[in-house]
Amino acid sequence: MGDVLTDTQHRAQRYSLVETRLQQPLDKGRTRCHLCLWRCTLRHGQRGFCQAHVNRHGTLYNLSYGIISAIDVGPIEAKPVRHYRAGTKVLSVGSYGCNFRCGGCHNLEISWGTAALDALARGEATAAYAAPAELITSALRLGVQGIAFTYSEPAVWLEYVMDVSQLAREHGLYTVYVSNSFVTDEALATMAPYVDVLCSDIKSLDDAFYKDICRAASVQQIFASIERAQRLGIHVETRTNVIPGKNDELDMLRGIAAWIRDHLGVDSPWHITKFFPAYRLSHLRPTPTETLWRAHDAAKSVGLRNVYVYDDKGCDCAQENLPVAAYLMQAPEEVHAVKKCPSSCCGEQGVLLKKYEQALGQ
Repeated sequence: MGDVLTDTQHRAQRYSLVETRLQQPLDKGRTRCHLCLWRCTLRHGQRGFCQAHVNRHGTLYNLSYGIISAIDVGPIEAKPVRHYRAGTKVLSVGSYGCNFRCGGCHNLEISWGTAALDALARGEATAAYAAPAELITSALRLGVQGIAFTYSEPAVWLEYVMDVSQLAREHGLYTVYVSNSFVTDEALATMAPYVDVLCSDIKSLDDAFYKDICRAASVQQIFASIERAQRLGIHVETRTNVIPGKNDELDMLRGIAAWIRDHLGVDSPWHITKFFPAYRLSHLRPTPTETLWRAHDAAKSVGLRNVYVYDDKGCDCAQENLPVAAYLMQAPEEVHAVKKCPSSCCGEQGVLLKKYEQALGQ
């Protein structure tokens, strides 16, 4: 295990900015991000929709590299994944920044994380940091067999996901990517050699549903990404969180099952999960048990063979997780030391965003 401590990706053992893996320089110092299908075009000091990537003088940087908002240890079936390494355990990790704004999100503080990302931009954050090698060491010490990137959209964190995934493969650990699948073909191609499992949401067959949580998204984009992931050799399982009055029409749920059957195969697992009220959807009731089982029966009726109902669990939440420091090797005061990138591009104030520069008269 000792050789894990030498980080083969040559990342510093302390927090620093990392260049965005998929970026395209444009004219006048603009840069386009190609991590997700927003494909944000940014000028100096601007952040993408996810809030985790910032243009600094024509180069795009990831603010959240190695920053961990939540960790947990649990069964792979809880992701939910049932047809890959059943009975094994994963170390689930998440970070700040997301390319969706779901009205029923249970992970607001640990996924959207705008305040935490602002603090990173100012060089004032005390969020937990773990270099890829440290995360692998922790996973091995905890006795898990895999690492799951979850709680938010992992494409936003792709630089860290890839560095951890490559090290995981070298040390016999598999990786799980829990996604909304609003990701680019370039991101999928980058991760395919190292990510073993995709567990993807299929939220609806209605474009209006997707545009309510991400105005740039469409059902066809999500379907295309899921199907491409499977063609690239990633093991794919899908999930639908059934929300009363939003995506619980039986014909639509049957249609999702038929799409899975036709495009992923009759044996492809579909996980049907219960909605629990949260955030802007706190006024809705939890999904009735009979609705979940009607969806199950409809899926079976169109020939989908592996359909699973979760009447006691909704999203992949982190509400009961232990503090991040409990899972890492460092002392808590080291884990939560102030994070300030040492690179000269940030300036002595640690200010990355144009709005903060302007406030300082820069």
